Amino acid sequence: MEQWLDKAMQGVDPDSPDAFLRIFLNLMLGVPWLALFWWSVAFIVVGALLGWWKGRLLEGVVWSAVLGPLGWLVVLRRPRPRPRAVPPPLPPRR
Repeated sequence: MEQWLDKAMQGVDPDSPDAFLRIFLNLMLGVPWLALFWWSVAFIVVGALLGWWKGRLLEGVVWSAVLGPLGWLVVLRRPRPRPRAVPPPLPPRR
């Protein structure tokens, strides 16, 4: 914990008005953004595949983008959409 706090406080004067912003930015520099991006892309791709399989492609993409792997469960629990009933054709005009 001490190392983490030292890293967050590196180059920050605690009495300066922008100390909070600088600490926040130091903490954000430690986040593995590239790995998080690729994990999110992988979750969305799997969600799209599951949505396509269930006939709900857009829902699969949206749920997996919002909830990650938990969105997969939402898509899998939803029933397949029923095909719309097509009315019979009208008789020809006389």
